[in-house]
Amino acid sequence: MAQTRLDRSEQVNGWAFVMPALVLLGIFMIYPIIWSLWMSFQVGRGANFSFGGLANIQRLANDALLIKALTNTCIFFFIQVPIMIVLALLFAVALNDPTLRFRGLFRTALFLPCVTSLIAYSSLFKSMFSADGIINQTLLTLHVIGTPIPWLSDPFWARVVIITAITWRWTGYNMIFYLAALQNVDKSIYEAARIDGVPAWARFTRITIPMLKPVILFTTILSTIGTLQLFDEVNNITQGGPGNATLTLSMYIYNLTFRMMPSFGYSATVSWVIVVIVAILSFIQFMIARDRRRAS
Repeated sequence: MAQTRLDRSEQVNGWAFVMPALVLLGIFMIYPIIWSLWMSFQVGRGANFSFGGLANIQRLANDALLIKALTNTCIFFFIQVPIMIVLALLFAVALNDPTLRFRGLFRTALFLPCVTSLIAYSSLFKSMFSADGIINQTLLTLHVIGTPIPWLSDPFWARVVIITAITWRWTGYNMIFYLAALQNVDKSIYEAARIDGVPAWARFTRITIPMLKPVILFTTILSTIGTLQLFDEVNNITQGGPGNATLTLSMYIYNLTFRMMPSFGYSATVSWVIVVIVAILSFIQFMIARDRRRAS
């Protein structure tokens, strides 16, 4: 009987400790999710909206600007994320070498971009890649190009600038995860491979990558979510231009909510498009990782 009372007391105390966090979680996370889902079925302008059923979902298929934003977002995702993951992995392997001098300095330099101000670094990239910016001036001085490259006024080069900017900012962030994982790998595995005459590239592909599969999956999912929610760099560097060439889903949602005629219901519907895409891609990545683990 006394033990039962003690168990009940512990349960009450436990719930008392976690209840404030659960209340805040419900107010600032669960409630907004439910509200946005309800809003996705509303139609109308501004605060004058009413239940419209599946009208917003039907509107998605006929929205050319949404297709454009989705296409741009997919371009950024399929190009930038693999480049960033590979670079982060290579940097982590290089900086994990105990014989490398100034490792701490290099690690700090690569990690520093991800803690800089979004507005500050976006403004810096916009200035660097302007028509008379330092990038064009340097290329002209070195006679690499004959005329300035229209970095921000040409659709192709504008996408290149955005991909370069987000790769510069987030590569060091992913590198830290790989570096931490590499330091937990038993060094005797690499020593045995060296003794057996396994070359460096084979050690990288046969030992390092298999050991880091869970971390690679984790960083890939994080990068997927971040790229599909890409907004700050596009908004500050190109404003979605030129000709909507860099318009992303998140920026389109922002435009629907604040710049165009406010359509909160439809913007909520578009936001759920991102949720569905993230869920599908994350599921595919989990399935691929599980199948490879079974095969190995």
